[in-house]
Amino acid sequence: MAQFFDVHPHNPQIRLLKQAAALLERGGVAAVPTDSSYALVCHLDDKAAVDKLRAIRGVDDKHHLTLLCRDLAELSHYALVDNRQFRRLKAATPGPYTFILEATKEVPRRVSHPSRKTIGLRVPDHKVLQELLALHNGPLLATTLICPGETEPLNDAQEIRERFEHQLAAVVDAGACPLEPTTVVDLTSGEPVVLRQGRGDLATLGL
Repeated sequence: MAQFFDVHPHNPQIRLLKQAAALLERGGVAAVPTDSSYALVCHLDDKAAVDKLRAIRGVDDKHHLTLLCRDLAELSHYALVDNRQFRRLKAATPGPYTFILEATKEVPRRVSHPSRKTIGLRVPDHKVLQELLALHNGPLLATTLICPGETEPLNDAQEIRERFEHQLAAVVDAGACPLEPTTVVDLTSGEPVVLRQGRGDLATLGL
């Protein structure tokens, strides 16, 4: 049964987010708001939680999951970033961008792309999620909250609660999200490759 946390979007109640963080520590999967849409998140190092996240989302191990990081310093711990890549990352973070980068050994192989050893990473610009990441004291593994067989993400926390009541450990409600996916850019091949244009403006990246 999912616990429901109704928090203020700009001044979230830390005691509630501490409870949500504790559920993640215990292997739960949570629905949380981001600066693009609601997402499913779980602990990076918990295999059972990662498997459950994939099952709820209806994706296999070839689907790129994303690491939500607090800042670029944390991001660089989990991805190999050269100076040129770092300049692009710095220009666009925090914000609604997901970057595909080569994963470091800190990323469990089961959550990186099985053939390419890459991972999606981003630094979200959302007060509630940033506070949750700080309380978790590490990145969270995430995927956009889209129901299996559907194409649009869910944006209403009450609907998320109703549809995933028995699958999630927590739903963090901070109001509606922008409901536009992140812009996804692959930085692994020298020149940036835009895989999806979303909320993030390509001009910010010089593209």
